[in-house]
Amino acid sequence: MSAKSKRVLICNCEKSMKMDGKAIARAFGETELTVHTNLCRSQIGVFEGALESGDEIVVACTQESPLFAEVAEEGGREVAAFVNIRETAGWTTDKTSTAPKMAALIAAASLPIKPARLRTIASDGLCLVMGEGQAAFDAAAMLNRTLSVTLLLTGTDDILLPAVLDFPVFRGKVSMAHGSLGAFDVVVDGYAAMLPSSRGEPQFGLARDGAKSNCSVLFDMTGDAALFPRPTGRDGYFRADPRDPAAVMRAVFEASAYEGEFEKPIYVSYDASICAHERSKKTGCTKCIDNCPPSAIAPAGDEVLIDADICGGCGNCAAHCPTGAVSYDYPARTQLVGRVQTLAQTYLAAGGKSPVLLIHDRGHGAPLINAMARLGRGLPANVIPLELHSATGVGHDLMASALAAGFRSLVVLVDPRKAGELDALNEEITLIDALTGGMALGDGRVRVLDAGDPDLVESALYDLQPAAEISRTAFAPVGGKREVARAAIAILAKAGHAESDLIQLPESAPYGAINVDQERCTLCMACVSACPADALRDNPDKPQLRFVESACVQCGICAATCPETAISLEPRYNFAPTVMQPVTLNEDEPAECIRCGTPFAARGMLDKVKEKLGGKHWMFQSEERVALLQMCESCRLEALAADGGDPFAIAHRSRIRTTDDYLEAGKRGLSIDDFFSED
Repeated sequence: MSAKSKRVLICNCEKSMKMDGKAIARAFGETELTVHTNLCRSQIGVFEGALESGDEIVVACTQESPLFAEVAEEGGREVAAFVNIRETAGWTTDKTSTAPKMAALIAAASLPIKPARLRTIASDGLCLVMGEGQAAFDAAAMLNRTLSVTLLLTGTDDILLPAVLDFPVFRGKVSMAHGSLGAFDVVVDGYAAMLPSSRGEPQFGLARDGAKSNCSVLFDMTGDAALFPRPTGRDGYFRADPRDPAAVMRAVFEASAYEGEFEKPIYVSYDASICAHERSKKTGCTKCIDNCPPSAIAPAGDEVLIDADICGGCGNCAAHCPTGAVSYDYPARTQLVGRVQTLAQTYLAAGGKSPVLLIHDRGHGAPLINAMARLGRGLPANVIPLELHSATGVGHDLMASALAAGFRSLVVLVDPRKAGELDALNEEITLIDALTGGMALGDGRVRVLDAGDPDLVESALYDLQPAAEISRTAFAPVGGKREVARAAIAILAKAGHAESDLIQLPESAPYGAINVDQERCTLCMACVSACPADALRDNPDKPQLRFVESACVQCGICAATCPETAISLEPRYNFAPTVMQPVTLNEDEPAECIRCGTPFAARGMLDKVKEKLGGKHWMFQSEERVALLQMCESCRLEALAADGGDPFAIAHRSRIRTTDDYLEAGKRGLSIDDFFSED
């Protein structure tokens, strides 16, 4: 990082943390960085002067970022990046130097960021409030100040109706709901309107089931089970325990602002051309569907559909996708791997030892880190935090890249409330364990820490035993997910000591070979046409089934398609150079046309067809008809035409005689023999 392009401003926050400006500067190739003590107050002039210099400004402070941003805006400028080095590095009881860690955090925050695409969502403010009694009525009244509320009561106890009713009131229970902010559809059972003559408690008209309606916001304080699989990730759906008045008030405050237009990131992108979900109604991979907590992904023939409105950005789909058809864009893979490599390289170059990457999200992990820094020991000096929108969306490609770049191990800090969303993450960890274990690099380098107590998190991090270093190699993370993963795995393999070129992997692994039972296989090539990854190929010159192992994603469509059940999967990682080249799995001698001698089919397949059809199928009862099976397409048509028949008639059954045909034959004076002799 050159001072000519970027200017880094650091501050020890009134000497509340140790900061070595020279050591941090050396990590960027500079001689020294001035350590300020009160940059946000008495030394604000330094910041203003930096703005006037025209350099890009990086401020190592996030607490006062609103102040710095306001000052920059007044001067017609903006701050390139803010980075937290106080809670994440400076406020710690660890006596090891924190300069390498601070330098790494600053370097990573200074990287250019390509923003994700945004989707505009409109909400007209129509809000359906569901709940029981006076508490639901009061919440509806508060929400009605900014939204257009309809109240659906599930119970009417203790309600005192006002003299003026500002919103409609109904009774009923939502039996079904789908959609998201701005476009909820609901079905209500027991639906009945409140009678205007209600004097004491509310009285209602005749109830009916199956009433349908729509709204932009759903406010659920029924205390019943959530209407959606992942309620916390559904935009526009607010849920609060009616027994917790503070929670209800927080939800009311948040929901009150949901009218107007909102921009939501499009968290993932989808490339249908490499999706291995389905081919010709044979289902292969369903990993994205199975691991989507809010059910935002649904099958759509050979492809899948991702509802961007419902998607909450957990990243499970992209982490577990075997082909990279679903890729995460918040941030994109290239940016994320580049950030991890920058953290490792800068930390190690500055003299840091035994780096551990702590992956966490901003909603759960960031508050825990803040609590540890302010009230406990803070993070260890060698634990480098990486904040993501979601910590669960980490795939083996990022894990392998981090280990290759120099991190000794990884810790993924997750919210215990999301314990049911960890299947994809755990399977990716199982995969990386199998790989590193097979390379004699040791397993257990990636672990999940599902804790909500900062003391427990702090203890777990300080108790970590440093693993041996594998490598300090960064590479250009270009290409798709498989290309990035293979590049990182190759670096790990070079540093390891694998006993064999083959490492057996767990069943869910996206790498492997297929085994073909040559006794069963007829070389029909149905698997070739079905393979979505072009791993299976034919040979236009001879009956031959070929396979490129590096392209296989173990989706299983080939096995599901094979009419002879001759294919089985073998999850494994192959380091042999031949993995990139086609190898022959089965081949046969070509069958030659009995008329012209042209090779036109595999001999084994032709023998199988003759065995199943010859003399057994109504189309092939005579020797002449069976001989047609042994001819190429051209000769078959010529033979049929030479017999005076329609070459295409073989494809049609004889017309079925009906009662009307018999009656018509009788009117014409035809005998039974005459009747059956007619075409």
